[in-house]
Amino acid sequence: MVPRRAEERCVSILRWAAVLTIGGGLPSAALAQGYPAKQLGPWTIAASKDGSGCFISRAFDRPGHTTLLLGMDRDGSNHFSVLNENWSIRPQDRLKLTFRLTQGGYPNHQAIGIVADGKQGFVAAFDPKFPISFAGSKALHIDRGDTPVERLPLDGSGAAVAELKRCVAAQHGPAKAEASDDGIPRDPFAQRAKRKGRR
Repeated sequence: MVPRRAEERCVSILRWAAVLTIGGGLPSAALAQGYPAKQLGPWTIAASKDGSGCFISRAFDRPGHTTLLLGMDRDGSNHFSVLNENWSIRPQDRLKLTFRLTQGGYPNHQAIGIVADGKQGFVAAFDPKFPISFAGSKALHIDRGDTPVERLPLDGSGAAVAELKRCVAAQHGPAKAEASDDGIPRDPFAQRAKRKGRR
């Protein structure tokens, strides 16, 4: 199941990707996070606006102008979305989709319907190994039962995911420095590991 936080995060990532794709410029927020947006073949790599992670995106020249996004947060979680103008998915629709990569697969995986940038689609959260499988795959096939949803070539995904990881690593630096300046963490209410001993 995709947590509500993951769904909201993905919509935020999708809006940010739309700004990069449509605007063509480098918004100052990406630069402020210490990572300027980059184009690597057909892939765009950028920091998210709120500095909590990065994403890669790719647009495909096919009916409905399919867009694929893979976001990775600083906490290691990932969010995967595919959007298409022709799809009739509604926001909050619960879906079971099968994702087949060249290296591995996820049968009957939970996804949630979303709308972003005038396109309908879905968001799904995967285990931490998903980006590695994605990077090593030449294609992604998505099915809804016996119905094919999409067939996407993933050429260049290995280099794009490697750059995605560099982008996420760049997001770690400023947060740690900020916390150590005055000893106050960026988010004192964030969950953290239990400390040994009592206070």
